[in-house]
Amino acid sequence: MKTDLELALECAINIYHQYAVKKPIDDYLSKNEFSELLKENAKPFLHNTVPPNLSVDDYISKLFKKADRNQDGRLKFTEFLTTLNLVFIDAHNRFHQGHSDAGHGHGHDHDHDHGHGHGSRK
Repeated sequence: MKTDLELALECAINIYHQYAVKKPIDDYLSKNEFSELLKENAKPFLHNTVPPNLSVDDYISKLFKKADRNQDGRLKFTEFLTTLNLVFIDAHNRFHQGHSDAGHGHGHDHDHDHGHGHGSRK
């Protein structure tokens, strides 16, 4: 049985390829494909992650620009992973802004309301 993390990693790969093989079929994400991918697959997550001074579109543009290291206007898979990393960091920081736990400092509720708990890990 696959772990939650294995399923999440496979899902990220599969979703990337679903959008990267759209027009043109090239295994890269254009800015529009990237925006569509995030808006169709992570909309609630994005709305909870976007810094308060940015719109979702501005946040997506910022992520794209930071990740497009070679500035070719498209993201290869490794650049896409950079965007996920940036979103994870922003989400983690926003979590701590909204969940200050005086006395503990780093508590996490790992049941993220996505249909299943994480349970104990070996």
